Amino acid sequence: MNLTSPRRSTPTDEDATAPVELPHVLVTVAEDGTLTATVDGTPFPSPDVSAWTRATFGSLMDAITQDRTIAVRVEVRESDGSVFTDILRTRKPRRAVASSETPVPETRRSRHARRVPRLAEVTADGFVPGEDVAVAAIVSHTDATGTGEARAIIDLDVLSDASTHEVILLGRISGTRAVRRLP
Repeated sequence: MNLTSPRRSTPTDEDATAPVELPHVLVTVAEDGTLTATVDGTPFPSPDVSAWTRATFGSLMDAITQDRTIAVRVEVRESDGSVFTDILRTRKPRRAVASSETPVPETRRSRHARRVPRLAEVTADGFVPGEDVAVAAIVSHTDATGTGEARAIIDLDVLSDASTHEVILLGRISGTRAVRRLP
């Protein structure tokens, strides 16, 4: 027994059932770690004279997705023949907050939310590809890239006096340690 009423088709129903076509991004990795990218078969060159590299993969994806405002299907073809595929979805848009006529008193939480983080990047190599890499004075963890390089972004405001701190990157599998002074 069917308890639902028959569905009526409207022009908007046809649009809703049409397949979604995402831009297809193909990234090919060369032996030397340089990347070539195409979007729907059209080459996507680097905006400067240097080539895309593994280190600039995030910037490449940001440029293609226009800072994650466009969803894309990404296919990465490694030089060893392996292929990885993923879909990068868009970020949820933030709603604009209407300014009120009466000023709201500032709180500690609102001051913290308004602050701009001071960040420092620390890199080292020699890690096992994909291994968990501890970042110490343990403020976070990161993963090694497919080439065995680790990258950590550190909020300098989390540390009490960042000018005197050093950071240790510790490979949990390889035991590789790298000590770097924060800039």
